[in-house]
Amino acid sequence: MTISARLLLLLMWCALLASAVGVVWAKQQSRNQFVELQRLEKERDQLDTEWGQLRLEQSTLVTYGRIEKVARENLHMVIPAPNQVHLVEQP
Repeated sequence: MTISARLLLLLMWCALLASAVGVVWAKQQSRNQFVELQRLEKERDQLDTEWGQLRLEQSTLVTYGRIEKVARENLHMVIPAPNQVHLVEQP
């Protein structure tokens, strides 16, 4: 074999090796991104569940009965008697 043929063969082997390493690297990157995607989807699902629970809690906290109970127990508020109510007319 001549020197130029050997050099060409060596270059082809280097190109083949570089290509193989590139394929392995790309596959590993793909796997890493898939794992990250699964982690993010799991986190999204947990946040969706928490959001639903918070909306349910909020809806129970703003009901008329709950507000009246808090006003009576914590703020010691009562509904005024009819003789304690004064209507103010606006001009």
